[in-house]
Amino acid sequence: MTAQQAPAFFPGAVALTRLGVYDWEAADGVCGGSPHMHTASTEAYLVLSGKGTVETIRQSGYESYDLAPNDLLWFSPGTIHRLVNEDNLEILVVMQNSGLPEAGDAVLTFDPGIMASPERYAEAASLAGGPSSSLPEAARARRDAAMAGYQRIKEAALAGRHDVVEQFQRDAVRLVQSRVPAWQALWDETIAPEAARTETWLKELAAGGFSHFADAAVVRAEAAGPERAFGMCGRLQKWEPGRQA
Repeated sequence: MTAQQAPAFFPGAVALTRLGVYDWEAADGVCGGSPHMHTASTEAYLVLSGKGTVETIRQSGYESYDLAPNDLLWFSPGTIHRLVNEDNLEILVVMQNSGLPEAGDAVLTFDPGIMASPERYAEAASLAGGPSSSLPEAARARRDAAMAGYQRIKEAALAGRHDVVEQFQRDAVRLVQSRVPAWQALWDETIAPEAARTETWLKELAAGGFSHFADAAVVRAEAAGPERAFGMCGRLQKWEPGRQA
């Protein structure tokens, strides 16, 4: 890797996002983001400030975890999760497989009727198509629609009805299944090489070599924009691909 080939994206095939969790009150009387599940990526939360909880639902049932500054928590694919903002909750999100969540790895907990139709799901999940001034309303409406389905799943999980949880997971897989070949291509091109690069370095180091040191580089990334975007769980601050510093 030459200086011109310095890695443009954050190391380790992960993505970093600063998240200010929505303070919009939901139908159950608490504030928070849109419940969803990742199908192929592990997600981590490092709490920067504020206070809240993350509710999780797996096939094993429902659990809630307190979140306070310096708490670090992560969960693997298949975990339905919902962030609750109790007091200005700010989080640094570390997401595995950078690019896959943006390609549709995350599935919102909409009602079964929406989950049954790829077209209806795409329409419900999208914030596109309206003027920028409507984005907060669109994001809130999407959150509320996800909450409607989530409440049904949560009630079933609390009652020990794991079949409802499994049905949502089955519906989620059906929604993303056609995208997996594109995900595989993305993984082959951008994610797998990260591990392969480290393997090459280890082999060289074991032989006493260090030619990769000649390509050492420092990379700086700039904020993606002056304002945070509207995401599933809150206002997002992302970073552009880096450039050599």
